[in-house]
Amino acid sequence: MVNLSTATAVVDAAVEEAEEIEVPMCIAVVDEGANLVAFRRMDGALLASVDIARGKAYTAVSLQMPTADLAEVAQPGESLFGIHTTNDGRIVVFGGGVPLRDGGTVVGAIGVSGGSVDEDVTVAEAGVAAFEP
Repeated sequence: MVNLSTATAVVDAAVEEAEEIEVPMCIAVVDEGANLVAFRRMDGALLASVDIARGKAYTAVSLQMPTADLAEVAQPGESLFGIHTTNDGRIVVFGGGVPLRDGGTVVGAIGVSGGSVDEDVTVAEAGVAAFEP
């Protein structure tokens, strides 16, 4: 279960990584129903990153996969082309959203935005590493 205490630990670990790489980020953590549990916008993080971080968390939990895995299959001519237009435009098809798992079960997700895709993935993975169900 992703409660406030657990979500805060995930956000704190992600913020620590973002500070280490010196990139201000927005970090969202959602539960299994895609309900926002914790969010932080670091000083200087881009305003657009607020919605993008939440969208990445939503995508990761609702599709039960990292958003980075969608990038290739969402290209024109691929099997999921156009998926980003579904779910009221909430689906994000580039890296930075990662499911939180308890064993094999997806119980939530983290979404990170503010840097390059690689930076977002790195910060999200730092949050996932701190997750203790």
